Amino acid sequence: MEPARALSIRDINRLIKMKLEGDSGLQDIWLRGEISNFTFHSSGHMYFTLKDEGARLKCIMFASYNARLPFAPKDGMKVLARGGISVYERDGQYQFYATAMQPDGIGSLYLAFEQLKKKLESEGLFLDHHKRALPLYPRTVGVITSPTGAAVRDIMITLERRNPGVHVLLYPVAVQGTSAAPSIVKAIKAMNALGEADVLIVGRGGGSLEELWAFNEEAVARAIRASAIPVISAVGHETDFTISDFAADLRAATPTAAAELAVRHSGELRQGLVHLEQRMAKSLSGLLGKARERWQHAARSPYFTQPRRSLLVQAERLDRLKDRLQFRIRTDQARAQERLTRLSGRLSAVNPNQQAEFARKRITSATRGLELAMNGILRQRQSQFGSLVRHLDALSPLKVMARGYSLVYDEQEKSLVRTINEVQPGDLIRVKLQDGKLDCQVWGIHGEEKSNG
Repeated sequence: MEPARALSIRDINRLIKMKLEGDSGLQDIWLRGEISNFTFHSSGHMYFTLKDEGARLKCIMFASYNARLPFAPKDGMKVLARGGISVYERDGQYQFYATAMQPDGIGSLYLAFEQLKKKLESEGLFLDHHKRALPLYPRTVGVITSPTGAAVRDIMITLERRNPGVHVLLYPVAVQGTSAAPSIVKAIKAMNALGEADVLIVGRGGGSLEELWAFNEEAVARAIRASAIPVISAVGHETDFTISDFAADLRAATPTAAAELAVRHSGELRQGLVHLEQRMAKSLSGLLGKARERWQHAARSPYFTQPRRSLLVQAERLDRLKDRLQFRIRTDQARAQERLTRLSGRLSAVNPNQQAEFARKRITSATRGLELAMNGILRQRQSQFGSLVRHLDALSPLKVMARGYSLVYDEQEKSLVRTINEVQPGDLIRVKLQDGKLDCQVWGIHGEEKSNG
């Protein structure tokens, strides 16, 4: 039997999806669970699983929703997720589509605060060696805050009270809301570009964590750290801490305290000047007193009361010094003469002319001895040479040939013919005599019988 109407898989998945999305009990609900298998896709979408002790549910949070999250989800984090149940038609799989999320048991803003603080701290943004000292006597104080809040009023009143001569440059900004952070960043950059302020006060009055959140933004913290002008962070009340406080060169508990830290009290400056004036007067008085004592001492000196006597005393001292000088000159001359005589005696003992004459005689004697030795050696060598020549002559083949002997060579005269075995009848031979050579041919060969005797 053929059914009246068969549904496609796509149709049934779509029907189930419409049923789920049409059920108000499955839409705009909150789920509590632990994140696992978290993936932040390059498309910007977040894919994860929410699980508890008994079950798991696949979830997705599209980029348009997760872009507003104030914290970064990760595996193992327990969260509260808001959204609805629907079906992914292609796979026929139902899943939870999240539109909002917050940590379970801790505020999302506080979690975002801790995450950003840890990140910037690991980068070294809060290290003390990055922080600059405030100028001792600033001429212009830049104030970045809301123009209508209590903070600006407290800052202006405190600056006027402490030092009316300090110029105040106010840059009005939004201090809460989505536009606050970009507004504060722009103001810090503009103050640096202007270059008139010696120190900046960035802050606002107290409020909730949400109201102070602009000062926990990463962009604001980096702008404060990048500022060439020292920055005082003055956000909230004494117990409030923001990321800006850690990034700034100095944190003030309140805007009023920031103004007090920025400039020194004019009364303190006047008191300091009075103290310096007193020290200077005392120092000058001491110097004048010492100078007066020296003048009085000099006025009582004999050099002024009895100048002629003083001159006579110096003349007498000069005569004594003159006598000592002449005695010293005579003594030094005598010592020098004695030393010259001693050195002359030593020099005569090593007179170069005498040394040269002695060396000449030694050379002449050595030359004569060398000639005698060479002549003796030469005669000895001549005698040895004559003996060797006579011995060689006695052994010469020419002497033997003079007694009637001859030498027989092959035709090319390369080798001697010593036995009859080295030639054949008809060979050409060359016979060397005392006075010449004979070219001969072998006609016959006759060997000699050896006796066995």
